[in-house]
Amino acid sequence: MKYLTMDDFDLGGKTVFVRVDVNSPLDPISGMILDYSRFEAHRRTLLELKNSKVVILAHQSRPGKRDYVSLRHHADVFTKIIGRRVHFVEDLFGELARDRIENMNRGEYLLLENTRFYAEEYCLKKGDFDETNIVRNLAPLGDFFINDAFAAAHRAQTTLVGFAGRMPMLAGRLMEREIVMLTRFMEMEERPKIAVFGGAKAEDSIKVMESFLQRGIVDKVLTGGVVAYFFLMAAGYDIGEGSMAYLRREFDNYEEYVSRAKRLLDEYGESIEMPVDLVVNDNGRRKALTIDELPSDKPIYDIGLDTAIRYMNIAREAKGIVLNGPMGVFEIPEFEVGTLEVYKGIAESRAFKVAGGGHTIAALEKYGLKKYFDHVSTGGGSLITFLSGGKMPVLEALEESYKKFAPR
Repeated sequence: MKYLTMDDFDLGGKTVFVRVDVNSPLDPISGMILDYSRFEAHRRTLLELKNSKVVILAHQSRPGKRDYVSLRHHADVFTKIIGRRVHFVEDLFGELARDRIENMNRGEYLLLENTRFYAEEYCLKKGDFDETNIVRNLAPLGDFFINDAFAAAHRAQTTLVGFAGRMPMLAGRLMEREIVMLTRFMEMEERPKIAVFGGAKAEDSIKVMESFLQRGIVDKVLTGGVVAYFFLMAAGYDIGEGSMAYLRREFDNYEEYVSRAKRLLDEYGESIEMPVDLVVNDNGRRKALTIDELPSDKPIYDIGLDTAIRYMNIAREAKGIVLNGPMGVFEIPEFEVGTLEVYKGIAESRAFKVAGGGHTIAALEKYGLKKYFDHVSTGGGSLITFLSGGKMPVLEALEESYKKFAPR
């Protein structure tokens, strides 16, 4: 794809809107921000604009949620992260916001109010985003719009796509890196390439698996966590009441995922690896079982050691790896062995390695393995959408803005 970047224009002294995604977990009592990683991800983009007039746009949560709050504290965190004062403006597109923007000095940073406080941001499903009050009031005040919000790139919302036709929309450094690194994995010709899917978000994993296998993106898929439940069931194994109770509670239509897993096994069975042994939670203690010893009335909490070793060996031979999801309930030390060993095996591989997903990143940080990956994506839903070949409205907007504003 062709898109504009921060290298295509001289941004010095210009008024630059920057859309970021710093939607972060908050302490339920104090309301303080618990994790600064998303702020850190935008640091390079914002610091490169130190000679511009920078107006930051962001959201936090959505209506009806406890963490749907003002961005006042977010401005304080940005100040700490970039080492320059970020002033908070308790307005988005009204007179207060416009006046502050019009009177900015070179090198000044403003953070406007939570974009989702305004219905125009999240209520429009399609159509005239550029005709909203948000865009009509803010666009005349800016010279460039930098989109650095990869984690929200799968959404069509006003401050994500609405400015693309009004001024040049550029990919920020985070956005640019995400596109380059994920595209590199998708298009690399070195083989074998593998995908490792675990965790509890089985719908996302199965969707990407379908896309990867149909398009020949990967040669093998390794399954763990709840994702493996569905493939074991599709292969005819009874996983037992301990695990079935979880599926019935968490998935209204778990039978559909079993059916989709069975179709994949029927067509691509040789490319899909399932656990050969498992660990169940026996009153807080590890109890190892081979899959032939199923069913168990105890819930499955981890893959077994034989499976972990097999997965490690496959990973060490790979030339490209994408990782999304832990192998088990790694948050409990008793059941972290599978995740730890598989992640260590991937980290030791000389493959081009990409990882993503909140629990994946948490595990990599816990084990000190994040630095061994070529790219750790900030995306959740956007990463899944990108990998599965789904619609990415922000990337489409970047392409449209390139066509209209690219220097000739």
